[in-house]
Amino acid sequence: MTRLCLVRHGQTAWNLQGRWQGHTDIPLDETGLQQAQQVALALRDTYFDALYVSDLTRALVTARAIAGQHPGLETHIDARLREIGLGQWEGRLLTEIPTLYPLEWAARERDLVDFSPPKGESVRQVAVRVQATLRDICTAHPQAQVLVVSHGLALAVMLCCLENRPLAQAYSRVPDNAVPLFVECALGSDRC
Repeated sequence: MTRLCLVRHGQTAWNLQGRWQGHTDIPLDETGLQQAQQVALALRDTYFDALYVSDLTRALVTARAIAGQHPGLETHIDARLREIGLGQWEGRLLTEIPTLYPLEWAARERDLVDFSPPKGESVRQVAVRVQATLRDICTAHPQAQVLVVSHGLALAVMLCCLENRPLAQAYSRVPDNAVPLFVECALGSDRC
């Protein structure tokens, strides 16, 4: 069984402001850079066989800080680990979306799993790509310990898949920035 260490990227200015980032490539802010260094130090004595990271800057910078404590760590950049694509909602404050998109917001409230914002993706679509990534990681690294650096909702969906929880719980499972979570990769859930 593969053991995973899941880490959400450090804080960005948009995290602090309550703006939805999605695929928008926002850098870490000063706090986020400090968080990346802190999690790197916290994990410096933890052995990893490989590192998988989203291709967005906020995740890459966090991963590079951790990898700096692990010379020669096998690293894989994988776009399937990106945050949920929020389409026209990216860059918007969470508080303004219900006013600007009242019909779409009501549809989202009725169906957190299959709703997708205009030009965005649904939680179920994220689950499909995350589940495929998990399978690839666990197949390539059986009996290993793998670091995965990604994004809030992408990791929350991953946790739902790994823990066999309903995808509707994903928004309540978003991990804190730059806090490592260790989980076992035991796939086979039919929830994703």
